[in-house]
Amino acid sequence: MARRAWIASIVLALGAGAPAGAASLGFSGSLGFKIGFLPAINISGGGVAIINGSNGLGPLTALDLPAAVFQTVARTLSVTTTSAAPIRGIQVTVANDAGAFAGVANSESFGGTMPLLGIAKVCLFGPCSAAVANVEVPLSVVGHGGSAVVTGPVNVTVIGAPWTTGLVASPSGAASGRVLGSPVSVVTLVTPVFVSTNIPASAVVPTTAYLSLTNFAVPEPATLALLGAGIVALVAAGGRRARR
Repeated sequence: MARRAWIASIVLALGAGAPAGAASLGFSGSLGFKIGFLPAINISGGGVAIINGSNGLGPLTALDLPAAVFQTVARTLSVTTTSAAPIRGIQVTVANDAGAFAGVANSESFGGTMPLLGIAKVCLFGPCSAAVANVEVPLSVVGHGGSAVVTGPVNVTVIGAPWTTGLVASPSGAASGRVLGSPVSVVTLVTPVFVSTNIPASAVVPTTAYLSLTNFAVPEPATLALLGAGIVALVAAGGRRARR
């Protein structure tokens, strides 16, 4: 009896750390940008998402992400296309702000806002390591909404929008988000970004940002609670065998 009571106390301690409804899920994924026909910029990251608030798992209706799970400093993309002159490179320093998404899974109504904190430095007349002039473009409107205008050697206007699973234009065609699984297993959100300059060849630069979340897993406290449930089953089975 003493040993059973000791095991039961361990199980209770393990279960105390489990989140109600298992609404907190660890994930990995990437935040990316596709600017015109240039190679994509991808930023890997991961953290813990809150799924469906306090209601726990099931068909996805709400998703909250913490800030700074995707971040990079001075990620550089070289621009060699002659028609883009005098732009010779783009250097991104960014981290995501907290994100809040809601709606109906597997429909075009799921989405929300997650601003990006940082800048995209447009390097002029030379590569970013030796640019003659730079234009720093704020990214906070991307994934949130609004507009930002920067004037300098090149004038740049950026217009952002919230994230969505709906269909948006992209440099290589159409892009759309998706939500797979119940409980959720894959979430892909996209947002259109309107970028224009006073360079005739780059008067409008089609740009898309995308957010991909995968590999959702129950965090360690819930895993421990499952282990505790297994211990209870083993103890009960042992007791039945002893009585027989």
